[in-house]
Amino acid sequence: MRIRGDILRTYQSIHTWTGIVAGLVLFIGFYAGSLTMFEEEITQWATPPSHQLAQISVEQLDDLILKASATYEKAQQGFKINFNEHSSPMTWYEQGGGRSLSLDDVMMHASLSEQGELITNAEPANELGNLIDMLHRTAGIAGKLGHEDLGVLVLGIASALYFLALVSGIIFLLPTLVKSFFALRKNKGVNRFWLDSHNLVGIASLPFHLIIAWSVVVFAFHDVFYDGLSLVYADKPMFERSDTPQIEYSIDQLPSISTYLRKVDELTDGYHAQSMAFSGLSSSRPSVGITVINHQEMMRNNTGDFIYMHPYTFDVSFSSIPMNEEQYYVSYVASFFSLHFGGMGGDIGRWVYFVMGLLGAFLFYSGNLLWLEKRRQKQPIQSKSNRFMANLTVGVCLGSMLAVVATLLSSKWLYLINAHINNAYITCYYLVFFAALIYSFFHGAAKSAIYIQKTLFIACLCIPITTLLAIAIPSFGEWTSTNSTNFIVDIVALVFAGIFYFSAFKTKQRAYHGERNSIWAL
Repeated sequence: MRIRGDILRTYQSIHTWTGIVAGLVLFIGFYAGSLTMFEEEITQWATPPSHQLAQISVEQLDDLILKASATYEKAQQGFKINFNEHSSPMTWYEQGGGRSLSLDDVMMHASLSEQGELITNAEPANELGNLIDMLHRTAGIAGKLGHEDLGVLVLGIASALYFLALVSGIIFLLPTLVKSFFALRKNKGVNRFWLDSHNLVGIASLPFHLIIAWSVVVFAFHDVFYDGLSLVYADKPMFERSDTPQIEYSIDQLPSISTYLRKVDELTDGYHAQSMAFSGLSSSRPSVGITVINHQEMMRNNTGDFIYMHPYTFDVSFSSIPMNEEQYYVSYVASFFSLHFGGMGGDIGRWVYFVMGLLGAFLFYSGNLLWLEKRRQKQPIQSKSNRFMANLTVGVCLGSMLAVVATLLSSKWLYLINAHINNAYITCYYLVFFAALIYSFFHGAAKSAIYIQKTLFIACLCIPITTLLAIAIPSFGEWTSTNSTNFIVDIVALVFAGIFYFSAFKTKQRAYHGERNSIWAL
């Protein structure tokens, strides 16, 4: 295919500048987003096993609910029933709660002893998984604009630019796409190898990136879209609102848990309940949200689908699963969410999205490096703007990774010193992130890239070492657990320790033995 040179140069400029402007915040979004594939597992890994109480049989859950609601007023307002063997059978918020992220929530755990007596345990809710998800959605940018997070809007704008970068990049590569798609030319210099790697990752994962870019824009600016629809609907509500019922209900009227499980079997095909969240049980608007899982289907997200119903009448108010043939649109909406959140393919699907998220982060990092190298070719003497961008790229990208790893590493030690866990997580992240950013500007991109990666290697290595210490040292006794999830997190950390060690070695090798007028030379 032949395309005029001036057209190619135009699309190359669009691709370059949209990528540079949006790349740094999108790097954080993709890197943190890959971790959200295992958000619940990370929270579980970061929470002392002693905080969880033993599971009980389904038949005992009704007795547990009865005793807990009779003893604790908060339990009468709402609670959650968990069927996961590694979670307490019943939990509710003694302090805080609600849909928004809170750092000082206190969770009450409840179960039954072997003698059938109520046992409870109040612990601060660990929000590490939610904080990583917040990082994924906001890139760590704090503040509000109206009722929306400022970081969400920034990522929405960045994703729109990112979409332009994807399209312009494809057009720019079209003339040489067939010839250079799988070419990784090591013998033509480091820059060519980085360019080939960047192109290969970008083309191979193009459908994934188009879906992510489009969906993030929709998530960020859904209020704008609704405001646009209001011009059509005027004062008429877009969604029909039901009248407020006059009937007051009591928790004593609550059906048995097995009844809800049978209802799930009746409404769905192949799904099983993961948890049930009850709310407003003694009000005129009670509700139960049931999380259901079927790994053979495209679920709304990687944690499952949802069915919201009236807990006393079983009337379904909302479901991410179509309840009849007339609700065909539900499948389309659920598919849209599923493609963004990795809600298909079970654990294999989650690992694929995890890898794709990391490759997406690599795409933005490598894009910035390629831009810097091209600027160097045009200007052998490094300009201040070029050095600034190099320092910023290393500080933001590697600094954000180091901050997340350091926060993960700190978790067990923070519990050991009885720190305010969630505030400590945020403090740890921003301290490490800004320390890495300042270090990068103070020592330059070449040196800081080496030492930040070495620090990443040490931090990743210390995660499994901390786990071994937790097992071996009595003062860490509350961390003794046979849960395989803990060991998976530690094994992945060990793998990344090896990756960062190798990367630091290659970066150092290039700094001392590579091109002397490169911005990465020492």
